Amino acid sequence: MSKHQKQADDEIHEDQLLNFLVNSLDEEVVLGLGNNAEIDPEDILEVLVGACADGTSISELCETSENSPHENTVLYHLREKFDLASVEQVGNALLQKDVLEILPKQVEVCADLHLRPYYGNEDETAGLYHSEAKRGTTAFHAYATLYARVKNKRYTLAVRRLVDGDTTSSVLAEFLGLLDGLDLSVKAVYLDREFYDSKCLTLLHAHNYAYVMPIVRWGKTIKQELSEGWSRVIQHELTGKLDGHSWTVEFPVYIDCTYQKGRYNEHGVARHGYAADAPFIETPRDARYHYAKRFGIEASYRLSEQSIATTTTQNPVVRLLYVVVSLLLQNVWRYLHWEYVATPRRGGRRLWSWSFEEFINMLCRAAWTALAVRRAVPANRPPDDRFHR
Repeated sequence: MSKHQKQADDEIHEDQLLNFLVNSLDEEVVLGLGNNAEIDPEDILEVLVGACADGTSISELCETSENSPHENTVLYHLREKFDLASVEQVGNALLQKDVLEILPKQVEVCADLHLRPYYGNEDETAGLYHSEAKRGTTAFHAYATLYARVKNKRYTLAVRRLVDGDTTSSVLAEFLGLLDGLDLSVKAVYLDREFYDSKCLTLLHAHNYAYVMPIVRWGKTIKQELSEGWSRVIQHELTGKLDGHSWTVEFPVYIDCTYQKGRYNEHGVARHGYAADAPFIETPRDARYHYAKRFGIEASYRLSEQSIATTTTQNPVVRLLYVVVSLLLQNVWRYLHWEYVATPRRGGRRLWSWSFEEFINMLCRAAWTALAVRRAVPANRPPDDRFHR
């Protein structure tokens, strides 16, 4: 009897996974190689996917491969054939491709900021995003991402790079405009505390989206509310100013109180405030429960760190391209897992075990085979008996 239960008649092999990704990239990415070029766009994209899956640099992968183009050739095309606007546009098209087909008509969406620390020369931080000190630095390669959440599965719909001068309200305005153009019904928008300001709240009201986000303890009034009493709902307001004009936005705040019971060595009552305006939220406990769904975003960042090409370049185009491919790998894995690996059955598909780590390993082995990665090293003497079994 087979060790594993037979779940389907067909199979997807490692080389087919690599083909799927390279073909997806090739349909959207235009490298514009000359007629006399000795390599094809697929050769460059194969190296790009392989480096991300392997978590190594393009230089390292090309140096140890026999069938890959020269590293300088690959890096030249990645640096010179793209600009930030085109990478963002093509990246969003790639991320939404196939995914929109399997999303239900109504989804929950999350927007978040992802800061990758920069530890280089302080005189070379032009074009980076500066924020409060975190992990020993105030300069970051920063990206804003928009996710759709469906039954604990997260699909990236858009990503954009952040620089000094970008605000959370400008990012949110762009993402809400993107959502308006998609054939999706948004159940609610979940935001991090960085989006808690009058402009973001005004945008959410203007687009008529339900939302949940934690509040920031600004001002004596809200500090007093969060220092006493038990779970309750209050009305709060923030005043915004822009070009000499001011306005006030009013919204409900759900204050949820729980006993800490020694968690994180803390005792007493913990009070959490959430700015929320959604028909399915009636109590403070509802606000806390639904906002907790957003924490899965951190898992997407951890997976992204496992599947991104390493680099020391400060070129923002190349770095953004690596981030796009890293997020694309997660989308493709979830899409293939649902559409091809899961077994259709009455009552819902059966999701068979296929972890992201296994998917990445399969993709990495396929790239090694296609690029003929070195499997032996020169030796100045023949191996003795210790090398044989």
